[in-house]
Amino acid sequence: MSASPPAITAAASVPAPGRTVAEPAGSRPSAKGRRSRLLALDGLRLLAALLVCLYHYAGRGGTVTEAWHRTPSQLFPTLSQVAVYGCLGVQFFFVISGFVICMSSWGRTLGDFFRSRVARLYPAYWAALVLVTAASLALPAVVHAVRPEEFLVNLTMLQQPMGAPRVLGVCWTLWVEVRFYALFALLVVVRGVTYRRVVLFCAGWTLAAVLSRTADNQLLDQIVMPEYAPFFVGGLALYLIHRFGSDLLLWGIVATSWLLGQYTATRALWHEGAHGDLVRNPLVILLVVTLAFAAVAAVALGWTRRADWSWLATAGALTYPFYLIHEHLGWFAIRVLHRGLGLPAWPTLAATVATMLALAWLMHRFVERPFGPRLKKALRKPLAPRVSV
Repeated sequence: MSASPPAITAAASVPAPGRTVAEPAGSRPSAKGRRSRLLALDGLRLLAALLVCLYHYAGRGGTVTEAWHRTPSQLFPTLSQVAVYGCLGVQFFFVISGFVICMSSWGRTLGDFFRSRVARLYPAYWAALVLVTAASLALPAVVHAVRPEEFLVNLTMLQQPMGAPRVLGVCWTLWVEVRFYALFALLVVVRGVTYRRVVLFCAGWTLAAVLSRTADNQLLDQIVMPEYAPFFVGGLALYLIHRFGSDLLLWGIVATSWLLGQYTATRALWHEGAHGDLVRNPLVILLVVTLAFAAVAAVALGWTRRADWSWLATAGALTYPFYLIHEHLGWFAIRVLHRGLGLPAWPTLAATVATMLALAWLMHRFVERPFGPRLKKALRKPLAPRVSV
């Protein structure tokens, strides 16, 4: 859902020449500090993905019940009460994404930004579409059999605004990310990323998100995304703190984003009087949102410098492919292991998560690593040589 570790490191360490005149003179972190902070961010990304995974496997009803053949509360009486909050891993992702996109776009042209996003998102996404489509044909009781026109339109990653069925259940969040990339690219990256431009973007987007609530306009809501804007804006401001140091303006943006974000998350996820498997406490929602902002703030402030374990880089590499495949392929695995082979619930849960992580590593090793750079290189080449007349 965010840029790959090498791209982030390179982008963070080289400011754009001639684009920092209006930026405050802040202390720059050391090379080692950048590496450690980035590794900690990779760990947070995998944690967010695992929270969403826990929600899908042990927290929600619907398709989960079809896979397990029982409700989560019957299978995991205690775990299910925690797992219902795992969906907030999505908001956690968005805070991280704001941080990472600001970092990885610094010093890049609009073309560089476009190529990096396409090369990062699409190879693993296409591979996940193929895998989930194959699973749907093998066991349509878990995932509805994907029709050809559905598969083809899903290749664009634009199926949601087209009103087409999603092959990957989690890809609605990719549509949110794509809209964030478009806004940031057209309003900031196109002119060059600077402190001043990012701050103005954060302020303008926050104001637009608040005002859009009074407009009752679906198109405006699709563009401004009032329910998710605070999380991206908070991440952007936290990266500026990471790069230039603390100041009252940036912390004011972070605080405003947190205040707005906790409200939108609570309104979306807490339903007074609800009962069954999706009962949530508004105070716990507030706590989880607060911890998401606090975790990324700890990275921004350099408190995670000692978290320089090499395995965190692997965790970051696994996050995106794991996030793409874990839902539907996980239900497929649960159906086979638990209902087909009779494996108990807890071993099935552990084996399914481990299998999805292993498959994610294979996707990273044999899809993302070889094809991502090739796609980026191909996008740099003109379609045909120029012929002078």
